[in-house]
Amino acid sequence: MNKKLYYLLFLLISTTAFSQVGGRSTYQFLNLVNNPRQAALGGKIVTNYDYDPIQGLFNPASINPAMDNQLSINYSNYIGDVNYGSAAYAYLWDRRTQVLHTGITYINYGKFDGFDEQGNATSSFSGGEVALSFGHARNIAFTNFHVGANVRFISSKLEQYSSFGGSLDLAIMYIYEDWDLHITAVGRNIGTQFTPYDEIYEPLPFELILGISQTLQNIPIRWHFTLENMQRWKVAFANPNRDENDLEGNSTSEKINFIDNAFRHMIVGIELFPESGFNIRLGYNLRRAEELRIVEQRAFAGLSAGFSIKLNKLRLSYAYSQYSTAANSSFFGLNIDLQ
Repeated sequence: MNKKLYYLLFLLISTTAFSQVGGRSTYQFLNLVNNPRQAALGGKIVTNYDYDPIQGLFNPASINPAMDNQLSINYSNYIGDVNYGSAAYAYLWDRRTQVLHTGITYINYGKFDGFDEQGNATSSFSGGEVALSFGHARNIAFTNFHVGANVRFISSKLEQYSSFGGSLDLAIMYIYEDWDLHITAVGRNIGTQFTPYDEIYEPLPFELILGISQTLQNIPIRWHFTLENMQRWKVAFANPNRDENDLEGNSTSEKINFIDNAFRHMIVGIELFPESGFNIRLGYNLRRAEELRIVEQRAFAGLSAGFSIKLNKLRLSYAYSQYSTAANSSFFGLNIDLQ
């Protein structure tokens, strides 16, 4: 195997020493689902290798010539007054340089009422973050491996505090065309704050994602299986709301075992008619389902669904994700063929 491939794998694995999960790092918006296709398939799907340039924001190894002159614009009405969106474009420069990719992701947290420490009203304030990305991918000569990288510049403003940072995504993808099989590993958000909000430098939300997908032979179905947050094995936690009390008043906490942690890394999804002008997408995020599950009540947390339809040079996409009985979100996407 090519020495460069060994080096990339070593770098992806060694970076797990800086592993972070939600709540332990800044710029958390970088790991939000950024398009309807990804949302409908359960989130963080990284194995698509086709026309859609938005996939390059999550997995730079997926950047390929089929994305040439394709523009993707996406928007999500998230929880509460929060909304966010993304856009990406790819251009085939020439056979030697191949495809250049750029994209932007933003989030707007809305307006908030301000109060001082005594509870007196002050002026209202808002918050928002944006990331600008530049990516490129190459095929390792005489192999089925593709490697890619994104360089990202991040700006964040929360009330009177602002921060600027940068990050790098590294990815490798194996494509076996005879089986239409894709296997990939992505190390995301390897970077730092250049200027902190105050005096303390905070880590970025590094994440290691593994994925595999395949289109079934003679059946118009593509299945996806993703392992998220592989930089940190123990992502499960005991929910105090699920403590059990016996007749004597003794409390027993929820037990977390190996299987609980294993399942909470998993995301599964399927696409019906993946290569046609109309397709249907279904997904299930096991960690979201378990963490947002309500005891003795069916909330359908973790489920997601969506569709896309192609109209000449336009492709419209929609996805719906269920978080709980009180929270859900919709995703809208538009792909434009500019050729």
